[in-house]
Amino acid sequence: MAHTMRALVAATAGEPVDVLRLESRPVPTPGPGQALIRVRATPIHASDLHVLRGRYGFSPVFPTVGGHMECVGRVEALGPDTEGLSIGERVVAVAVPAVPGPPVAGTWQEYLVADAHRLLPVPDRLSDARACQLAVNPLTALLLVTRELTVQPGEWLLQTAAGSTVGKLVIQLARHLAIPTINVVRRRAAVDEIKALGGDEVICTEDEDLSQRVAEIAGPAGVRKATDCVAGPVGAQVSQALAPGGEVVVYGALSTHRQTDPAALTIPLQARSVIYEAKAVRGFWLNRWFGAASPEDVLVALSEVRSLVTKAVLTIPEGRPFPLDGFAEAVEFAEAPAHGAKPLFVFDG
Repeated sequence: MAHTMRALVAATAGEPVDVLRLESRPVPTPGPGQALIRVRATPIHASDLHVLRGRYGFSPVFPTVGGHMECVGRVEALGPDTEGLSIGERVVAVAVPAVPGPPVAGTWQEYLVADAHRLLPVPDRLSDARACQLAVNPLTALLLVTRELTVQPGEWLLQTAAGSTVGKLVIQLARHLAIPTINVVRRRAAVDEIKALGGDEVICTEDEDLSQRVAEIAGPAGVRKATDCVAGPVGAQVSQALAPGGEVVVYGALSTHRQTDPAALTIPLQARSVIYEAKAVRGFWLNRWFGAASPEDVLVALSEVRSLVTKAVLTIPEGRPFPLDGFAEAVEFAEAPAHGAKPLFVFDG
């Protein structure tokens, strides 16, 4: 085994392309209950870039290895008293830092050490490019629909950003669970894709009124459950469109990306609607879920996701591979509008 490895390290917070550097570092040693993973592939999520900019819900200690979400690799070595894993086993490592909780190793490096309870064995028939995206977006979709909102078969689910990665996974999961979906998109061009994926109804905010369309689709009973990944005025419109007693779970704020004006980082709710119609608006953040859930609960949910992906109920796109030294191009690709594929750092060997 090599004694040194390549790692993509940010010295300080700032624009990722400016602060990231490729460094040589010693290969870490696993402690008790840990495993050393040789990384095969790891995604570049928008949240990874927000962490480096200092605009996310937690801030790492700099200098830090980039990538705070997930990867796939093989077990290279086991620390003392580490059970349930074997050398050479292929695993997904969940590197999402729990809040509150200790920091975890960044994934944008050739080797990393991870706690055994954050490693999930994956079947070989799942490609590296798909397996390395198993733990964040599909898990978020599963938790939103089945744990946070406990949507029942036949009950409407309204969601914004339906064309996003999580949005598409929610549509697939909802179909599997016989949950009809109302899907909000910004552009008319996205409507056909959402319908082809199995979205029951699509509302395009470019030329349609959200509240009016929800009322037409759902009728007098209305819609009581919604997920929102946009925040801002769209998130407020979703709350407004819900039936009395309805709830919206906000798990992202796409409308605020690149915004630095605090006035833009809001959800302008109507007090009358919230008070007199007893509506709830609450947040969901995967990091905080990891902080609150027991290791057993985490493993149950991850196993459920693995099963759904392996059975092709949920489809993860392959992603676009980049070498570690191509990070500038990879970051640019990650932030290009409508880039489609998820950029991945892929390692040889």
